[in-house]
Amino acid sequence: MSTAAAPTVSEPSVTGRLPALDALRAIGAVAVVGHHVGFQTAVTMNTIWGGWLARLDVGVAIFFVLSGFLLFRPWALNAATGRARPRAKRYLWRRALRILPAYWLAIAVCLIVLPQNGQASVADWIRHLTFTQIYQPGQLRAGLSQTWSLATEVVFYLLLPLIAVLTVGRSWRPVRTIVIVSGSALLTAGWLILMGLGWLDTTLHTMWFPSYAAWFGAGMALAAAHAALRTGTAPAVFRVLDDLASAPVTCWAAAVGLMAIATTPVAGPRDLAEPTAAEFGVKLALYLLIAALILIPVAFGGPSRAKEIFGSSSARWLGAVSYGLFLWHPMVIELIYLVDDRPLFSGGLLNTFALTMAFGLVYATASYYGVERPLQLLGSQRRHRRTGPGQASGTPAADVAAPATTAPTVAGTPVPTVGG
Repeated sequence: MSTAAAPTVSEPSVTGRLPALDALRAIGAVAVVGHHVGFQTAVTMNTIWGGWLARLDVGVAIFFVLSGFLLFRPWALNAATGRARPRAKRYLWRRALRILPAYWLAIAVCLIVLPQNGQASVADWIRHLTFTQIYQPGQLRAGLSQTWSLATEVVFYLLLPLIAVLTVGRSWRPVRTIVIVSGSALLTAGWLILMGLGWLDTTLHTMWFPSYAAWFGAGMALAAAHAALRTGTAPAVFRVLDDLASAPVTCWAAAVGLMAIATTPVAGPRDLAEPTAAEFGVKLALYLLIAALILIPVAFGGPSRAKEIFGSSSARWLGAVSYGLFLWHPMVIELIYLVDDRPLFSGGLLNTFALTMAFGLVYATASYYGVERPLQLLGSQRRHRRTGPGQASGTPAADVAAPATTAPTVAGTPVPTVGG
C-alpha cells in the first residue's frame, strides 16, 4: 500500500454524497443549450465571438468526466475501506431506473409529435429504444439527435462493473488503479490514429465510445485519487489536488484560458465542416483539461464558499432536473421553429435561448417529478424492504451523473461534433 496521508475530511464525508457536484450537471446542461441555440440561430458561424458558443459543447466533457468520477467512486471507496464490492446487479438496476423510463418517454413523444418524424419506421423506434441509433450514419431523428451521447454513455455504464473489477483488484492500491484507468487514453489515441489513417469515419465514429474513453478514464482516475485522499491511503503527491481545490478561481480562470484556445481553428471548424483527426484530438484534450479544472475545486479540498454556492438548494435542484433538460430541449427548439415558422439559421439568440430554457425546464420538471423521482423512490423502497431497516448494504451512497448532451441537427440530420 502507498504511503498514507492523513484524511482531510471527517468520516461522514468519506462515503456520503458530494452535493456540490449536482450543480456541475446544471452547468453542463445550460452550456449545451447555449451551444445548440447558437448553432440554430447561426450566431455560432456568423459572429466573431460565436466561437465561444460553438465550444459550449464542452458540457459533454463535463458530463462524461463527472460520470466516470461519480459512478466509479463507490468501487474505489469500498476497496479503500475494506468493504465488499458494489453489486453489479444493483448498480445496473439503479442505472436503468435512472435513465430508461424518462428516455423512452422522450423517444415516444418526439417520434409521434414532431412532423419531421412522421415517416419514422419500426426500425427507427427499435434503434432509438435500444441505444443503437449511432452505429449507422443518418439514423438520428428530429428532436433526438442528442441521444447519440447517451448511447455512448450507456456503453460506459455496461462496461463499468468489469472495468472496476479489473482496475481495483483484490487489494487497494490507488496508484495502480489510476495507472490502469489512465490507459483509457491509449484507447482514444488509437482511435484517433485510425481516423487519421482514414480507416474510421470522422462523422460516424466520433460518436462511438472509444473517442471519449479518455474522458471517462479521467473521471475514474480522479475518483480513485479522491477515495485515497479521503481514506488516508494516498501518497503525498495526491495532495496537489486538494491544493488546487483551495484555489478555485485560479482553476476556473485556467479553464477559461483553455476555452479561449479551443475557440480557435486549432480545435476544428465551428460550422458544418468535418474536423480532421488532429483537430478532433486537440479538442478532446482541451475539453478534458477544462472539465477536470472545473470539477477539482468542487470535489476536492475542504469546505469552501464555492462549495456552499454549488451545494445550494437551487443549484442542486437544477442539477436534479438537468437530465430532463438534456432530453427535452432539442424538441423544444424544434417546436419553437415550427410554431414561429422560422427557417433554420434564423431568429434572435437571446429570446430563443430564453424560450428554450423556460419550456425546457417545464418539461424537465414534469419529467423529474412525474417519472424520474417516483421510480427512483420505488427502487429505494424495494431495496430497503429486501435489506431490512437496520442492515447496511455495504455500498456507499453514489451520486447520479446525468447523461451527456446533444448534437445539432439540420432538418433532423445530426451534425456530429464533440457532443455538439
